[in-house]
Amino acid sequence: MKEENFGNGNENEDENEIVYTLIDEEEKESDFVLIKRIDIDGQSYVAFEPFSEDGDLSEEYDGDEDSFVILKVSEEDGEEVFVTIDDDEEFDKVADIFEDELMQDMQDDEGGEDEDYNDNEGDDE
Repeated sequence: MKEENFGNGNENEDENEIVYTLIDEEEKESDFVLIKRIDIDGQSYVAFEPFSEDGDLSEEYDGDEDSFVILKVSEEDGEEVFVTIDDDEEFDKVADIFEDELMQDMQDDEGGEDEDYNDNEGDDE
């Protein structure tokens, strides 16, 4: 399991966002903003979106404004660390939940209601 190192986070005063510097497998540092944290079956997960000072996406995320990174929260030596999710089934489950949650958050922020979002599928009116 690959550990994703991160800094303590630096607050972006303009946006009141905490920026995390994540280090990938190739030791490349990239800045991200935490957008959501959820608990699933007693395990915490986080979703980050790319951050840049000028508001543009970095080159590696260019053209994909809906990009976000999902990591599992783990503990190492008493400190919280973020790790990749190696199990495909676990990742797919968590990604689906995050997508639903983030879509719902966007709709709530826009003040709209999603009439299609219904846990009782198959009900005909």
